[in-house]
Amino acid sequence: MSNERATPRIWRVLGDKRGDNGQVEMIATALREQRGWSSDLRHLEMRPEFVLGKPRVDATLDHLDLARSDALEPPWPDLILTSGRRPANAALWIKARSGGRARIVLVGKPSGWMSHFDLIVTSAETLPAPFDNVLHIGLPLMRVEPDRIAAGQSQWQAVFADLPRPLVAFLIGGPTNPFVYDQTVLRRLRARIGAVLAEGGTPYLVGSRRTPDGFLRDLAAGLRDRLRVYDWAEAGAENPYAGLLALAEHFVVTGDSISMQVEVARLGKSLEILPLPTGRFGGIDHARRRVAAWLFHPPRDAGLAETVRIALARGLYRLRLMPQTRHFSGFHQMLVDRGLAQWFAEAGSARPPHGPDPVAVEIDADMARILGRIDRLLAGA
Repeated sequence: MSNERATPRIWRVLGDKRGDNGQVEMIATALREQRGWSSDLRHLEMRPEFVLGKPRVDATLDHLDLARSDALEPPWPDLILTSGRRPANAALWIKARSGGRARIVLVGKPSGWMSHFDLIVTSAETLPAPFDNVLHIGLPLMRVEPDRIAAGQSQWQAVFADLPRPLVAFLIGGPTNPFVYDQTVLRRLRARIGAVLAEGGTPYLVGSRRTPDGFLRDLAAGLRDRLRVYDWAEAGAENPYAGLLALAEHFVVTGDSISMQVEVARLGKSLEILPLPTGRFGGIDHARRRVAAWLFHPPRDAGLAETVRIALARGLYRLRLMPQTRHFSGFHQMLVDRGLAQWFAEAGSARPPHGPDPVAVEIDADMARILGRIDRLLAGA
């Protein structure tokens, strides 16, 4: 901590990804409420080629549109809260400019340079190598604030009032390694949409910025007068997401979008997860992720077998033979096992909502662990 300051100077270094930002904001809120430490936002805008494209992991600002981003200049922070590869690159640059004094808390999966982050907070869907700077929690730090739900209900209740029920939200993500959006995905979603229409309900299709061009159009082909569609790429269209979170009876979410699955589950809504197919080498990729799930599991005990496993995991990571990854299917199964979701069913059979979030207490427990680690980081600064 800076000698001249009684409290740490904290920056939230964030891009435009709502799910990533929400997790960082939850930690910032906890620091303010439980420690009395405020933080300043440093919002970053990306150059056009890096809005979707991924820059190489480095301590750099080359991927930023500096004219549209908040200024990054001294006095440098004592603590940086960030998430995502693009903001994390900027956080690494800030740390370097501070002479290594600034501490970085990264929320989510690191894309590389694990040892350069002082604390990595990772939830159950991510599989980083088991180093001492990794803190494992259960579900991601995501929840929809009550005022956002209230605002969504107020704005959209009249719009949705005359729609035939049940109102079923189809939340569509997009291709991400190892998943593809092919004709199988299109066919299965079309069948599920047909099942909703057959029972007299209203399917509401909501795309994201990763949704392939034309995918929503193909989903809705021949059905435009019987369903509703929101296309993220359509200029001027109002996003109904908050309204659907408040008012829809059931949700079908593609398997690539962890953030949307968690937000729906935490609201106690009825959730259906569509597993996605993989590319040509999908079988090999799944096998690799299963091995990583065993190898990178957080330490269970101090026994010899665990010591050997952890040493092997760290060694393979350092040799770049086993990179950190995500285990989507394992995360989906965890949600199903805990009664927070069900598997996709083309013929319907949606279960009733499970009620108020049965795992909300975990957020408080996880946050206490996170804040304790941040205390130790700053005490050693």
